[in-house]
Amino acid sequence: MTTRTAVVTVFQGRHDHLRLQQRSLSRGSVRPDLAVLVAMDDQPPPADADNVTREVLDQPVGDALPLAAARNRGVEYAIVQGADVVILLDVDVLAGPELVSGYQNAVARRPDTIWSGPVTYLAPPPSGGYQLCGLSDLDSPHPARPAPDPGVFSEDAEPDLFWSLSFALGPKAWRSAGGFCEDYVGYGGEDTDFGHQAVANGVGLGWAGSPRGYHQFHPTADPPVHHLDDILRNAAVYHRRWGQWPMQGWLRAFCDQGLIEQQRHGQWVRADR
Repeated sequence: MTTRTAVVTVFQGRHDHLRLQQRSLSRGSVRPDLAVLVAMDDQPPPADADNVTREVLDQPVGDALPLAAARNRGVEYAIVQGADVVILLDVDVLAGPELVSGYQNAVARRPDTIWSGPVTYLAPPPSGGYQLCGLSDLDSPHPARPAPDPGVFSEDAEPDLFWSLSFALGPKAWRSAGGFCEDYVGYGGEDTDFGHQAVANGVGLGWAGSPRGYHQFHPTADPPVHHLDDILRNAAVYHRRWGQWPMQGWLRAFCDQGLIEQQRHGQWVRADR
């Protein structure tokens, strides 16, 4: 049976990263049949000649980026277009040479499981930029997540460790998991919520070693103070849904910096309010 594979990427800005990501997909051992780009009040850069077939969806933006809603829209579109395997990649993630084929094999092996692949955070690019032919030489997966060897599968994964940087699933697992909760708007929390929701709905989580990704460098803040309001809002959504606080490391760091405080009933709020 022929497998039809789509890659979904949501973005606002990061056009150079998006362009290189799409180029990396076209250089893999297996090319996806379709790239679905969900533009959040943005327009994508022109397609390179060697890019895979792509469709662009427009996602309106309100007060904060609708990441959960944009992912849902992209996956639903891919499934309607006949995708048997849907891969979601963060706009910063480059595809390793076996990423598409690795996810195809993982989903074929267990179509009732949502599969994640190891991601390496890259150092700043050299003067000539990242060389796609040498990505595998830079392989050093993030130590806070499982990283099976290529060809190895790990099942019954911890939902708290699920992330949306790079994962794949089939239509059956997507429908059973229920999609991303669109109460989350902006940065933070929707990944962990999706992992727990999937497990609660009987969908397995797993890690596959072959579909390796490479996160392009960009400046970051730790903790991400520029996302403080998003994180507070989304942490409250998560607490309402699951009865516990997510992103506790960031919340503690914000508290230590005097930016937020925990009220008597447990709610986290800005300290200057």
